[in-house]
Amino acid sequence: MAGVRVRHARADEAARILAFWRRAAEGVSISDDEDGVLRLITRDPQALLLAEWEGEPAGTVIAGFDGWRCHLYRLAVAPELRRRGVASALLAAAEERFAALGGRRGDAMVLDRNEAAHRAWQSAGYQREPQWSRWVKAL
Repeated sequence: MAGVRVRHARADEAARILAFWRRAAEGVSISDDEDGVLRLITRDPQALLLAEWEGEPAGTVIAGFDGWRCHLYRLAVAPELRRRGVASALLAAAEERFAALGGRRGDAMVLDRNEAAHRAWQSAGYQREPQWSRWVKAL
């Protein structure tokens, strides 16, 4: 999408990003609060990628790298801007970040019920691995 700019989110934008996620993201995470976003940005200032269009949030993705694996979370695009290349621009930026860090494979957390997201990830070259299940424990 012409005019979309992808950059790293700043700590002073935590509230703005949370408001964007409430509007554009599917589901709620245990970390979806200002403290969680600030902790992410403080720990890894380049992990939260923000796409902007006309000065407003157009999309986000968290591109986390732990030294072993490349993890993608919170791919969200403003509903009115979907299917215009915002997600593609975000994923390209995330993949460039991973390659620069020596990452070898990206994995994404995608809700089973989010069919639109399945199509977006698939069109970006990602595929579901049916042999894995996510195991979690709230801390």
